[in-house]
Amino acid sequence: METIEITQVAGTTTIDKVLYTGKTHTTGGRDGASRSSDGNLDIKLSSPGSNGAGTNPEQLFAAGWSACFIGALGIAAAKRKIALPEGTAVDAEVDLGASKGEYFLQARLNVSLPGLDEETARALIESAHQTCPYSKATRGNIGVSIHVAI
Repeated sequence: METIEITQVAGTTTIDKVLYTGKTHTTGGRDGASRSSDGNLDIKLSSPGSNGAGTNPEQLFAAGWSACFIGALGIAAAKRKIALPEGTAVDAEVDLGASKGEYFLQARLNVSLPGLDEETARALIESAHQTCPYSKATRGNIGVSIHVAI
């Protein structure tokens, strides 16, 4: 079997130290299965809107991004020497859509920071959006809107 390597160089930032590498093996595409190398993730995949028993890539992306964004909110709060409020949550919505025969994603992050004032909530969200690797990966690539409930 011949191996072909395609490398895409990201902007101007390169990683100095790899902190973690997530590894998965996927078969069958959107109607298949995916398993992580450590076995902690072992899921069936189903196409969005189908009656399949599995999850889909958009749901997985939404879960990963929302978890990462909460971590970035925690970093932002720690820098300001405040605690994130009880009930901090992110509801992520990732749309799969089409335009002119091509597929695209767009996303919304609905952030809940109960009890914070508007200025503090906005500062935390703006900082988290600059820190979160998922936000960095999507910046300039897909439409993203972030909403906050305080």
